[in-house]
Order: sequence, then structure tokens, then C-alpha cells
Amino acid sequence: MKLWPQHDRRKFGESRRILKPNKSTVMPTELSSQDGNGLSLTLQPETLTRTPAAGTSSPPETTDVRVPNPNADASGRPSSRRPRSGAHRHSHSHGHGHTHTNTVPDPEQSDSDLESRDSSVSLSELHYLYRWVQKSLPFIIILGAKLVIKHALGLAVGVGLFTTFLYVNKNIQAQVFLQSRRSKFQCLWLLSFLTASSLLFYHTFQTESLHYCLILFSPHVNPLDFWEVLWTVGVTSFIVKFLFMGFKCLILLLPSAVMVYRRRGQWYMFIEELSQVYQVIAPVPLWFRYLVSSQDVDGSVGLTLGVILALLYLILKLLGLYGQWGSLQKTMRNFLSHEVNGAPALLSQCSEAGDVCPLCQSEFRQPRVLLCQHIFCDECIALWINQEKTCPLCHTVITDTVHRLKTGVTSLYLQIY
Repeated sequence: MKLWPQHDRRKFGESRRILKPNKSTVMPTELSSQDGNGLSLTLQPETLTRTPAAGTSSPPETTDVRVPNPNADASGRPSSRRPRSGAHRHSHSHGHGHTHTNTVPDPEQSDSDLESRDSSVSLSELHYLYRWVQKSLPFIIILGAKLVIKHALGLAVGVGLFTTFLYVNKNIQAQVFLQSRRSKFQCLWLLSFLTASSLLFYHTFQTESLHYCLILFSPHVNPLDFWEVLWTVGVTSFIVKFLFMGFKCLILLLPSAVMVYRRRGQWYMFIEELSQVYQVIAPVPLWFRYLVSSQDVDGSVGLTLGVILALLYLILKLLGLYGQWGSLQKTMRNFLSHEVNGAPALLSQCSEAGDVCPLCQSEFRQPRVLLCQHIFCDECIALWINQEKTCPLCHTVITDTVHRLKTGVTSLYLQIY
């Protein structure tokens, strides 16, 4: 067995004591600012106490670890042995302030992020909807084909009535605008076309007795389901339009000696207002019968529920008619009044204007001079004011009310309830 020398054992023990400290070394740091030259790091030295090795009687040794301070004096001493509370607070507040600035979100940036997120969500939903439609398109086409085959006659009748209405309505307005140059043959053709279309429709559905709807009776429609009621009310609304459009054609056929053109505009407006009121009343019997005789719930409970729904429907209809009554009163006042546009023009004023109306490009007939001193034919300016409020030449406001119904137009509004 080889024995180590005494001094070697003593060095080995000291190295063990240095490598195995008993207490942790605490080295507080200090961030200080001196003379505005920046921050410096100062580590306060602490005594490292080590436990002597077992079997040794040597006193505890201390070792000082010092970090040189660049801000020390010329003598080599540091400018401050203790951390200054002011510097520590400054560094602490600076660090926290910097952290707070980095963590607070920007409101504009957050709003933009939310908007981009919402837009991306909406785009994804639209993408899913497009994919669903793309996948379901064949099935939708199959169901549409089945629906067309099952209700081919009803759909064909609806399309035919709609195209007939558009054609006649456009031609009536054209003939009203032409006034004395209107074609009586065209007016007679429109009247015959409306009559033939209505008679053909009722002859096709003779067994259902759809003409009862015109006299406020319920037709013989069985079974009376929702789609049958909806279709019957819709086609009846078109027939009512045809009926009152026929009255307008009759007024067009009258000679100017019987009815002047100004008076015809008032008749057109009055007829159209009556047509709208009648279309509100016509579907009442059919919907009332459907609501009362609904077979969704059998027994006395179903009958009671049907009666309550029918009464609610009648109340809503009365409220609608009450609102329509105000418009009808205004139309009646306009129908019974005699409107005058401007004042009669003198011969000298007509000669200065060239004896030619700017609208019809012919000689003046009952010339009227407006507030702007422009002269027009009485019928021409009356027809213009039915569509515009201003003078045709200088755009000076002439009237506050425009009566478009005086042009012979028929409303496309379809009453289905």
C-alpha cells in the first residue's frame, strides 16, 4: 500500500472543500447609471464559507470573489459599495415599462385581426355552401323536374298570364302617350286579346269554377291544400288586372269629342286604384275557407284553432283595407277636381314661342304658359306632369305631386293573401 505525502493530502482536502461548498453563493447585481454614460454591472462579493473536511482541524477558510467595476475611482475603489435604491428603482421601472409596452395590444391591430378572421370565416362558410350546392345540384334538378311534371299545366298557365300582362300593359302605356295619334285598331286588338285570354283560362279550369273568385265566392277546388290556394289566388289576381286593363282599353277607344285627354288620365288613375282595392278583397273567401277547414288537427280542437286563425286573417285584412281607404280618398278627390296647369297663353306669347309646342312639335292646342314662361299644349303638359314635377325645358318645379297612374300603367304587384 502506497502512502501519500502529508502536503499532498492537505491539498486534496482543500480542493474538495472548494468543489463542495456548503452554502450557495449569493451575488446580488446592481444596475446603476453614472454620469449618463449608461448602465454598469456591479457584483457585491460574498464570503464563501466552506466546511472543513472530516478529520481536519484547520479553521474555515474564506475566499473572496470580486468583479472589477469599470466605474471605480483612480484608487481602485468602486464608486458605490451598496446598491443605490434610486438606481434600482430606475432599472426596475425601466424594465417593467418596457415589458408593459410590448405586452399591451394595439386596438387597431386587434380590430384588423378580427376583421380578417371574420372575413376568413365568411369565406369558408361560402365555400362550404358552394360545395353543398354543387353536390346537391343533381338532386335539386331531379326534384325540380318532378315538380314541373306534376304541375306542368299550372306553371304553363302562370307563365302565359304573366307574359300577357307584360305585353298588354306596355302597349296600353304607348297608346296613352300617343294621344290623338293612337291606333284604335291596336286598342281593339288589346281588348280582344285580354278577353280571349280570360275566357280560355276559365274554360280550361271549368270544373274548378275559378270564376267564383271574381264574385267573392269560394271555388270548387279539391283538395284544398296550401299550394292550390296559393295558385288560385295568384291567377285570380292576374284576371282582375286583365279586367280593369280592358276598361282602360275602352277609354282609349272613345273619341276626343266624348272625353278629353286630361279627363282620361283621371279615369286611368281611378280605375287602377279600384283594381288594387278589389285585388285585396278577392282572395278573402278562399283563404277563409282554407283556414277554417284545415285538416292538420282533427276534432273540435282543430275547428276552434281554424276559426281563430280565420278571424285573425279577417282582422288583418280590415286593417289593410283601412290603410287602402286613405289612398282611395285622395284618388277620388283628384278624380272630382279640375286640375289647371299654368294660365292661358296669349296670341303674342304663342307667336314669340314660334306657334309650335316643344313636346308634340305641332301647333298649339289650348296653350298654357307656366311660371317659367314656357308655353305648351294643355294636354301635352298635363301628360308630362303625370310623370315629372319640373318643366320639360328649364326643369323648374311645377307641381308637388306626380300621378304616374294617369299614364295608363297597371301595377305589377301580385296579391296572394
